[in-house]
Amino acid sequence: MPVVDVDPDELRRLTGHDEKSTDELKDDLFALGLEYEGETEEGELQLEFAPDRLDRLSVEGVARSLRYQYGDDRGVYVPSTNDADWTIDVDSSVPDERPYVTGAVVRGVDLDEAALDSLIQLQEKLHATMGRKRAKGAIGIHDLTMLKGRPATEAGETANSIRYTGIDPAGDEFVPLDADAELTPEAVLEEHPTGEKYADLLDDYERYPAIYDDIGLFSFPPVINGRRTEVSTDSRDLLIELTGTDQWTIDKMCAILCYALDARGGRIEEVRVHYDDHDLVRPDFDVDEKYVLHSDIESTLGVDLDEDRVLDYFERAGLDATPEPWGDDTEYEVEIPPYRVDVLHPVDLVDDVGRAHGFNNLVPRYPDVATVGERTERNELERAVRGVLTGLGFQDLLNFHLTSEAQNFDRMGVDPGSDVYGGGKPAVITEPYSEDFDILRTWALPGIAQVLENNTHRAYPQDLAEIGFAAHRDDTENTGYHEFRTVAAAVARHDASYEDAKARLQALCRHFDVDLETPPTDHPSFIDGRTAAVEIDGEPVGVIGELRPRVLVDHDLELPVAAFEFRLDALK
Repeated sequence: MPVVDVDPDELRRLTGHDEKSTDELKDDLFALGLEYEGETEEGELQLEFAPDRLDRLSVEGVARSLRYQYGDDRGVYVPSTNDADWTIDVDSSVPDERPYVTGAVVRGVDLDEAALDSLIQLQEKLHATMGRKRAKGAIGIHDLTMLKGRPATEAGETANSIRYTGIDPAGDEFVPLDADAELTPEAVLEEHPTGEKYADLLDDYERYPAIYDDIGLFSFPPVINGRRTEVSTDSRDLLIELTGTDQWTIDKMCAILCYALDARGGRIEEVRVHYDDHDLVRPDFDVDEKYVLHSDIESTLGVDLDEDRVLDYFERAGLDATPEPWGDDTEYEVEIPPYRVDVLHPVDLVDDVGRAHGFNNLVPRYPDVATVGERTERNELERAVRGVLTGLGFQDLLNFHLTSEAQNFDRMGVDPGSDVYGGGKPAVITEPYSEDFDILRTWALPGIAQVLENNTHRAYPQDLAEIGFAAHRDDTENTGYHEFRTVAAAVARHDASYEDAKARLQALCRHFDVDLETPPTDHPSFIDGRTAAVEIDGEPVGVIGELRPRVLVDHDLELPVAAFEFRLDALK
């Protein structure tokens, strides 16, 4: 989950509610779905939230949501824009791997230290989420006064123009941020810390993306900007440029940035993007429309609402709605502001109505059906296994089912599609919000290893366990994937050994009256000679052993870890 640092004093100033105490702000933020995770050394609130509300990646976006919640702002707000004075000309030599560009000019913005820090944080959080670590979209923010428009040389160009083009890796030199000497793009990737970090993004490029003004190269996307146009607290006029692999993505990233700068007093100015076969006027502030039925709102939330109340809730969510008759029902045409990238389905509109109503105001009640739910056989088994593991000293975990190939396979030493436990071919998410969550996990132990990595500052011993969902590709299944529940546990302490893990596994199997055998085996995650297969009632269902030193090092673990994992249904 993304975590954003928010200065509570800035939040009070931007919302206009200086009277709010920090505790009151925490309560109001929780009602929005923002969870308080602690404070920085500077006293900033650390807020965690679901990655769908990317407009809240800055204090300006959080303040906007609070103002709607308080009723100070209502309905859709779209900043006014001045006509374009700058053009981004897209050259035919732009690399095919990164063909799209967008941008905006923002004038008269007041950038004190707090505002500049917030802008930088928003830029990096958008890179990490929508931008997929700059692979899908990358942002450059420049001091406009340091740019000189290129003179028109072709039809369609304007005097105030910059050029997005492709250049040879050893082409023109420029001074990148945090450097004092001129470097070619190729040298940046080899010698500059930021270049080394993002060099893999350009591995397959024959020509590199670059942006020029009349003075020369000033931006090397998606890697680094030039020092000449560096933004400081003295900057008042800004050029925002974004390049990427998808026009919609970078346009939405640009809109979120523009709304944040609008909240700081900036005046948004359009930029014309000139492609060979068409022109775009950006930023894209078009308002989208979605539709939802009144009956769906009531049935989903379980409350009776009149039409006026629903319209009021939409406005307090930053939306506008128009009711129209729909048979015996009412359908709302809802206008969505351009910074909202999360509204994909009518249920998202219902969620906004529910938050405006207040989920704490919903009264629990039994559904109007003839039966009462009870635990399934599988849930009863999970509950029993969880109870035994807790009795054996394990802390119960609930990790994400989505993960990355790097965490699920690479860091554990496992090859995707191999025959070892956890090595099946994963279900891949085709359009993930983040590269950190692009596959469905094939086993649970990598998640436990990641928790141990995050908990190196905690006291030992740490005995962790999880019962959870996993899946891998299986062409014999109707869906093409085999889904199952798995039991994973790890013992992390200075003297952890294979015997420690096996003793707990034996106790678990004894409780469920099943026969356990552990014949020697090999597994890339575990030490040779300290690894065994888990066979229950004669069936191979898992693996047990001591994690290899390489796996421990990759997870920054300095203590031995013994672990096991097997299929839950083996205990039936």
